[in-house]
Amino acid sequence: MRVFTVLGPSGAGKTTLVQALASLDDKRGKSLTVPGVATVSSFSFMGEDWAAVDVVGGAENLASVGAALAASDIAVICVPADAESAVLAAPFIRRVEELGVPSIIFINRIDAAQNRIAEIVSALQAYSRHHIVLREVPIREGGTITGFVDLVSERAWKFEEGRHSVMIEMPDSVKDREAAARTELLESYADLDDHLMEELIEDHQPVPGEVYAVAAKALRENAVIECFIGSASKRHGITRLMKSLRHDAPGVEVARGRFDGAVAVGALADQFKHLGKVVLLRALDGVGGGKVGGADVGSITDLDAKTGLGQLAAGQIGLAVKSDHLSAGQVFSRDKGQRLPDVGAVQTSPFRRILTPEHDKDDSRLLVALNRLCEIDPALGLSSDEASGRPVLATQGPLHLRRLLAKIAGDFGIPVGESPVPTALRETIQRGTEIHHRHRKQTGGAGQFADVVIEVRPEARGSGFAFTETVKGGTVPRNYIPSVEEGARDGLAKGPLGHPVVDVSVELKDGKSHAVDSSDHAFRTAGKSAIREALDEVGTVLLQPVMKAEIHVPSIYSGALVPLVSGLKGQVLGFEAHESAAGWDVFQLLLPMASEDALFVALAAATRGTAWFTSGFDHYEVKKDDSE
Repeated sequence: MRVFTVLGPSGAGKTTLVQALASLDDKRGKSLTVPGVATVSSFSFMGEDWAAVDVVGGAENLASVGAALAASDIAVICVPADAESAVLAAPFIRRVEELGVPSIIFINRIDAAQNRIAEIVSALQAYSRHHIVLREVPIREGGTITGFVDLVSERAWKFEEGRHSVMIEMPDSVKDREAAARTELLESYADLDDHLMEELIEDHQPVPGEVYAVAAKALRENAVIECFIGSASKRHGITRLMKSLRHDAPGVEVARGRFDGAVAVGALADQFKHLGKVVLLRALDGVGGGKVGGADVGSITDLDAKTGLGQLAAGQIGLAVKSDHLSAGQVFSRDKGQRLPDVGAVQTSPFRRILTPEHDKDDSRLLVALNRLCEIDPALGLSSDEASGRPVLATQGPLHLRRLLAKIAGDFGIPVGESPVPTALRETIQRGTEIHHRHRKQTGGAGQFADVVIEVRPEARGSGFAFTETVKGGTVPRNYIPSVEEGARDGLAKGPLGHPVVDVSVELKDGKSHAVDSSDHAFRTAGKSAIREALDEVGTVLLQPVMKAEIHVPSIYSGALVPLVSGLKGQVLGFEAHESAAGWDVFQLLLPMASEDALFVALAAATRGTAWFTSGFDHYEVKKDDSE
């Protein structure tokens, strides 16, 4: 069995394309749908077994692409027949190239093309490191594309509505364009084959069989990206595309070579009510009757989760049931499982929300559910809010979050509400002071007594907290000094404005004790009270966290980012072309944490959902009144 992933922007017709390819042969297999993520379909073509992974389009589902591609032999990037929409395919082209998976581009709906095919290919080329070679040229009658010429065989085909295309004589109107396009195609292949290069230099026309062989070699070695045209809804060009996959797509040994020692890849996963976690495995070597990922696999079924398979031969796909040690987005050897290498791993999104169950009794059940979801969805991140202790879920965006909340409510029976994560504000002081505080309490019997003199000073941003003592003469016994420090920390835990106080130093300079009434508790209380008096006297200012962010954006949208970032009170540190991704720029910037959600929304609107950003804490700065 060979496996291919179909990916591309929303509305490109990916699902229709997969359905058209699967219907070319009478033998249809089974399918598995992970709602909102992907659908996997098995089918037969010319006596060979195939599986197609149809990844749901949209920027928020780009995270699902890595695991699917890791389990695939080849990718089919489905794009609309519109040059201006080429940028929407840019994230998918980049992802495929980063993972080193051979790929084919299928320009869909050419019956409604807005531009000439050459213009569309040129627009796509701006986002690819590989040379995109056109395998077919269209035949036009008036302004309508009615067929195509295969540039390798030089055979012309006429589209028939809902049926296989019919071979015709090549029209005179297309011969010049075909000759020029074929020359360009052969020159691209000649760079990869010395014999073909010699034939072209000697002005010999290579036979189609030789060109087909070089084309297959070029695709399997991931040297070029081939481009086909058609219309999936009308079944135009579908057979030619499937035949190219059959002849040119590499076997499972190429996928196995991407992961040293691997026997399987976890491509997708889901949580079924009556089965628990189910993981879609692509066997890179034989799987069954032994360990995978360090433990035995419970059972293996077909995509229907009912038909038992027992084991998987190299290349086959199947569902691992009752195998909790396996997860999606992982590659498995016999002895262990590990996340995909960095290039295939999912970057945690900065779109974070606090989750709160409607009923307090569901707190523990919610944590269990979230941990199970993280096992089946590598695009999730789970942490806790420092203030409330509530779970914080990082998703790929609002749609991803909405789908997960529905799953938590439906599959786990836990209604959940969500809210933004509060900005982690801090306080600090801008001048110092000296405080003399005496704690005295008499309630009968032994009392409480502690006398301290402390000096509080502001320190450099990011220095945190420092405690020193310069007590002389034993006025404060040495064993009570740590209690004063603990009290100072207690007093700084919550400042006058309700937030932790940072970047201060506290010096214990003097004090007094009582032989009977002094204690650790008394000196801790004195230290805490002294700090509070100091803060009330000098006042505090708010500090807001500032993140260092990195935006990846197609170059055509770069000009819009500077005013966008400035409008969010951010600061662009610089930008440059991406070192390896064609047509992409990388922006470095500083941004208040409070503006991250706004950046998420604004970036999606300004770049048609093609850009993304990652961020990490950089420093705190004084919060201005108009910064929100």
